[in-house]
Order: sequence, then structure tokens, then C-alpha cells
Amino acid sequence: MDIHEHQAKAILAEFGVPVPRGHLAFSPEQAAYACRQLGGSTCVVKAQIHSGGRGEAGGVKLCRSEDEVRSYARGLLGRTLVTRQTGAAGKVVHRLWIEEATDIAQEIYLGFVLDRKSERIMIVASGHGGMEIEQLAETDPGSLVRMVIDPAAGLVEFQARELAFKLGLKGKQVAQFVTTLRACYRAYRDLDAMMVEINPLAITGAGDLVALDAKMSFDTNALYRRPQVEALRDPSQEDPREAMAHDNGLAYVGLDGDIGCIINGAGLAMATMDMIKLAGGEPANFLDIGGGASPERVVTAFRTVLADANVGVILVNIFAGINRCDWIAKGVVQAYQEVGLSIPVVVRLSGTNVEEGREIIRTSGLPLLSAETLAEAAKLAVRARPQPVAAE
Repeated sequence: MDIHEHQAKAILAEFGVPVPRGHLAFSPEQAAYACRQLGGSTCVVKAQIHSGGRGEAGGVKLCRSEDEVRSYARGLLGRTLVTRQTGAAGKVVHRLWIEEATDIAQEIYLGFVLDRKSERIMIVASGHGGMEIEQLAETDPGSLVRMVIDPAAGLVEFQARELAFKLGLKGKQVAQFVTTLRACYRAYRDLDAMMVEINPLAITGAGDLVALDAKMSFDTNALYRRPQVEALRDPSQEDPREAMAHDNGLAYVGLDGDIGCIINGAGLAMATMDMIKLAGGEPANFLDIGGGASPERVVTAFRTVLADANVGVILVNIFAGINRCDWIAKGVVQAYQEVGLSIPVVVRLSGTNVEEGREIIRTSGLPLLSAETLAEAAKLAVRARPQPVAAE
């Protein structure tokens, strides 16, 4: 789960990271008032969307008066920002962060990520901040410094000082960097984060460190024990399909294909998508319906998949252990009747009560396509897709 810049800054500030003063605004008038509270002169107006590259897309501007803030906010609120991370659809700006301007002498990149190879938290830093880490890796790979944290010891001070020296920091900056680094690590660890990024971590003209931008993302599987984090979720910034699935307790990731998938188990879902690709098709989603799915839950899964207008056929692939094939079959029939399906549905059932489930499908009187193997089901789904009309 991602959160907004101002939310990430608030969290990091609680752990001890220095951040500039700022105020949230939902209207041009609130933006102008926020500027007045910050001194009424120069301030930075930032669009709050879940994406990087906002400045390049016109979502960040240095304004020098309340009137300029008001005018810029009026043109920005409600606008769809398209960045290199949002895709062509972009994201709509519903809120702004009005922040005091900072005298910047140098910019540093600082990120905490999960390194799956070492199974440790890794720090990635560079003395050249303000750029995307991917660009840094291409244009100046030598500037990147990586450090792995031992989970038994945590981030110890000598490691933080060593990193500060590698970045060329001196004097009081070293102590400030150690404080910032350890604060970021505690926030990452204590809140089940997946990523903490400060870009840039600025050195001001006075020689102090301050976080001018911040990003945080969190492990959705741990949100049940972090209600204060889950409360920061902004559904308006999410894929509508994924937001709908989240609200119904389904594991869903939207893709670009036209074959909707309803599967139980993440591994089986991945295998199903691979098989669809091998058969010449494109999956429209990853959807894990979970164990113990009732007919009502199956109906909800159908509604979620059908929220994607690109879906032209649905493939239901269930290997029932905790689940029961007869429950799934009843759910498929119920969904067909309640939702008013008009697209082909391929059903492949295996496992507990498989014969009962197949009998329900067979005697339903509905135009359901039944398959016994995954390969057969994938081929049926690909053949059942609506064929594009040839250009004249």
C-alpha cells in the first residue's frame, strides 16, 4: 500500500527525520491560507498523487506569493497528472501540499528497500539526489552506495557513520545523517514497510539536513496489525478494480489482457496466467479467491473481474482443498444468474467434491465451458475470446 508524500513525511518526522513545515490544502483558498501561515512569500506547491516524476509533469511549482499559489492550485486541483510512472491514464489531483521553500546546497538520495537476494533490509544511497534511482543506476552507477542491515543487530551507529563518510558528509552533517538514517530504519521496521525513500535529502545553505520529499509503501499482508497505517489509504489513487477487490477482501492485481481469472491460491494463479500466455492469450488480472470460498464470495469475485471492461472471457480454475468444488460450482451458477453474464465462462475444477461440482455445472443449463485440465481450460478460454473485426 502506498501513501502520499505529506503522510510519509508526518510518519518520518515522528521518528525523528527533519522535514520542512507544510500544510495540506483541498482548495485554492486553503492553499493561499497555507502560504500565509508559512510567511506569505515563497513556498512550494506539490500535487499529492501516488507517483514519482510529478515535477516533470507540472505537479510541483515554486510560488512567490499567495496569489500565485492560489492561481496555480486552481489549475492543479482536479487535473489528471500523467507521469512516467502513472501510465497514460494518469492520476487525478485531489489534494496539495504547501511547503516552505528550502535553500538547497546539495541533494542526496536515500532509500530503504527489501533485498530479496540477501533477505535483508538494504540501504541504497547516492550523493546525487533529485533523480530517479533507475536513472542514477544508468548515468552514474559508481555514485550508488549499498549497505545491508543485519536484522539481529539492526542499523548500528558505525554503519550509519560509514555511509555518511562515503557520501562525503562532514562535521555536524554526519551526526544529523546518523539520526535520520536510524529514524528511517525504525520507521521501516516498526511499521512493516516495504520501501522508505527520501529524494532528495537536502543539505541546506546553513549545512543542515532536511527531507524535501518522501515515499513509503507498506506490506498489505501486515495492515491488520497496523490500523494507523491502513487509515492512510487513499482509494482515489488506486486502480478502481484493485480498490473494489480490496474492499471485498480479495487479492487482485489488474493487468492489460482480456481473459479474466478467478483462481484459488497464488501459485495456481501464476501457473494459470503462464498457461494462458502459452496458449496465445493475455490474462486480464491476478485474482486469488482464497480458501473456504462461499458461493457469495464467488459472485463477488465475478463482479470484481467484470469491473474491467476489457474482459471478454472468464476462466475459473479451482483446485479444492480447503475449498469445495460444489461451493465454487454453485457460486459460478449463482453469478451467471445474478450478474447477467453475456461472455463465455470456462470452468476447471479439481479436488474436494470435484464430481459434485462438475455435475452442478453440467446440469445448470447454462452455456458454461467445462475443462478437466489447466492446459485444456487455457486453450478453451483463448478460443472463446471475442475475435477482433478485421479492418477493411
